Amino acid sequence: MNVTLAYGRHGLAVEVPDRAVVVEPRHLPGLADEEAAVTAALRQPIGTPPLAGMVKPTDKVAIVISDITRPTPNHKLVPWLLQELPHVPAEQIVIINGTGTHRDQTRDEFVQMLGEDVVSRYRVINNAFQNPDRLTRVGHSSFGCDVYLHKEYVEADFRIVTGFIEPHFFAGFSGGPKGIMPGIAGIETILTFHNARMIGDPLATWGNMTNNPLQDMAREVNRMCKPHFMLNVTLNGGKAITAVFAGELFAAHDAGCAFAKEHAMVRCERRFDVVLTSNSGYPLDQNLYQAVKGMSAAHKIVKQGGTIICAAECSDGLPNHGNYAAILAMRKTPADILAMIEDKSFRMFDQWQVQKQAVIQTWADVYVHSSLTDEQVELAMLKPAPQLETTLQALERKYGPDMTIAVMPLGPLTIPYVEE
Repeated sequence: MNVTLAYGRHGLAVEVPDRAVVVEPRHLPGLADEEAAVTAALRQPIGTPPLAGMVKPTDKVAIVISDITRPTPNHKLVPWLLQELPHVPAEQIVIINGTGTHRDQTRDEFVQMLGEDVVSRYRVINNAFQNPDRLTRVGHSSFGCDVYLHKEYVEADFRIVTGFIEPHFFAGFSGGPKGIMPGIAGIETILTFHNARMIGDPLATWGNMTNNPLQDMAREVNRMCKPHFMLNVTLNGGKAITAVFAGELFAAHDAGCAFAKEHAMVRCERRFDVVLTSNSGYPLDQNLYQAVKGMSAAHKIVKQGGTIICAAECSDGLPNHGNYAAILAMRKTPADILAMIEDKSFRMFDQWQVQKQAVIQTWADVYVHSSLTDEQVELAMLKPAPQLETTLQALERKYGPDMTIAVMPLGPLTIPYVEE
């Protein structure tokens, strides 16, 4: 059986055994008229008046967007949103790229994300998570840290957050409050949000919003300096918009999460010896750090002692910024890495992704098919799979002719689960 995995910009065809179980979300077609749907949502939002009437001509407006690692259609949403604000001079609007601790985007990348017209007319800036001069303290979190957010967001008269909603591997769902926390937060706040206790909590997992400490902290932080308006969408495997959720932050986000959960989460009857997954293609699969999401989705249905194969192009490397590779180099085994991170004295940004990866690796073997060299993959304590069919044949010899296998062509756009 031939299956096409979401991989890079163009996909990757792979031959798998005919008995393989293909696990993918219920396909929803893209909206017939995306602009009309977004405009209607801005004019008939959930829990607020229409956007245009909420913003005064004299207001300083901050619009927070998702960074380049997310498939949010910023090039559509931001221009359509700005069309509702013709009464606000361009010089009073700032667009803040919610990078969290990710690398800054260049002007060319902003053009790729937003279009030349938006970048030329409006000021577009990156989050500044390590620059105290560009952050403002807005309170103290019950989770044990001061809360710092981007200064221009805090000082704006009207605050808007945009994004897209899908199940998230430790926050339950993306979008909504996560656009602000950690999107435009400072390093101290982000480190607490991602500490080992929070990430290791069993309720911090895909699709769960009840007593999830990550979602609870994100919402607490947002209440300290709340966006006045949210615009989020859901997407299908082709990155087309399937629904629009706009208005009051929590009510609109809750509606979007319920919608995403209904079509993205898939029940499986059993766990599998082998799970072949993607990382949902570009832009999410542009580095190995992000590919942990695809591994985590597969972890939900692989047997203990089984094997995960993750196909992620990794055109941006490991990446070459942040501490992901450095933390992996600090110990020789995933178990030792996990023990190091769980020590309360350990504190480095990017530890959360390594922690999630180590948890997966202590449960199952993990292979990676990518554009990385074998050496790079092995330095991350993973196993290279340069030829997927060859790797599958080797695993069939290991597990026997009755090897069970699942294939997740869209990776973490699908969240499978087994009721145990």
